[in-house]
Amino acid sequence: MFSFGAIGPSDASSTLANPTPAPSPTAQLPELDLRIPTSAQEVSDTTRQAASWFDTHWQGWLTGGLRIVFIIALALVLRAVVRKLITQLVARMARTHESQEESRFGGLLANTGVVNTERRQQRSEAIGSVLRSVASFTILGTAALMVLGALGVNLAPLLASAGVAGVAIGFGARNLVTDFLSGVFMIMEDQYGVGDEIDTGVASGTVLEVGLRVTKLRGSNGEIWYIRNGEVKRIANMSQGWATASVDVQVGYKEDLTRVEDLILATAEVMAKEAPYDELIWAPVSILGVESVAPESVVLRVEARTAPGKAASVSRALRQRLKAAFDEAGIKVKEEAPAVGATNLVIAPSPVPIAEQGAPSALADPGSPRYRATEPIPAAKAPEDAKP
Repeated sequence: MFSFGAIGPSDASSTLANPTPAPSPTAQLPELDLRIPTSAQEVSDTTRQAASWFDTHWQGWLTGGLRIVFIIALALVLRAVVRKLITQLVARMARTHESQEESRFGGLLANTGVVNTERRQQRSEAIGSVLRSVASFTILGTAALMVLGALGVNLAPLLASAGVAGVAIGFGARNLVTDFLSGVFMIMEDQYGVGDEIDTGVASGTVLEVGLRVTKLRGSNGEIWYIRNGEVKRIANMSQGWATASVDVQVGYKEDLTRVEDLILATAEVMAKEAPYDELIWAPVSILGVESVAPESVVLRVEARTAPGKAASVSRALRQRLKAAFDEAGIKVKEEAPAVGATNLVIAPSPVPIAEQGAPSALADPGSPRYRATEPIPAAKAPEDAKP
């Protein structure tokens, strides 16, 4: 317990002459008296001691509390402002081409003729979601560290441990970071989206899901491909913008090409006015010209601009319409060869070129030794005394 009394002049002078040394950091703290006060004097002394300790430390508590409240309030306000700015930026990016002429960010997602309004909206929302998440994590994480510092927590060991752990994770998860960054840029650049037909080099199919790390595809045989975004080096998107339907039309060599071209254009024009091809064909069918010439036929190249992913169906339908039109107009696709009768068939000997003829043989000379060596051996004559 504490005892209080007056200090005389002699005691004060001795105290000033011999000041009490400050306790060293290594000195042991005095043991706390945890006894329950049993007398009124002990209760009074304990209350007076607690009041003096509170009077000494309340200013530090108030300052620390105000600092923590200020840090949290500033972090929340800054987070709200940043998210509002990101939302406005996304709204500008998602505007149509007609309304974004004065916008500084209007051309970032424009891609006129390639990306429609709905797709631009989805793309901007995905980018805004990523930016808002990154901003919230950065601001709130920094505020949490500042609050710990205001509470008196030593942040040096914490930051050092976090730095070492970050380096270790960076080396071990570098592929994960690469996949994440590639996914972010794929979304920002709108390389492909859900429902697109793409070819990544290692797999091709319909996009089922686009993630920040993995892209999911449905193959032509029904299989599902999981492709890491960091492993994709090139992408062919067959569903963006428009597609081209190419048809090679073969006609006989003697057919009038002007008449054939007029018939092709008329057939394609009728087809483009019928459902559902009135929505699939986006531009008039054009004839590029003669693609190849053969002794029996001529090939014309016909092209049409169609909706994305509909080039194959339009090409098949156009071939069917042209076949029926050619049959009705009597246009042949190949010249028939003249028939040759069996009695008039004459097979002329094919002369051997002089260059392929061999050198004259020595056996062709009857007087040469080699020629005489090939003569048959005459039969042996019977002896005369053996005759009867």
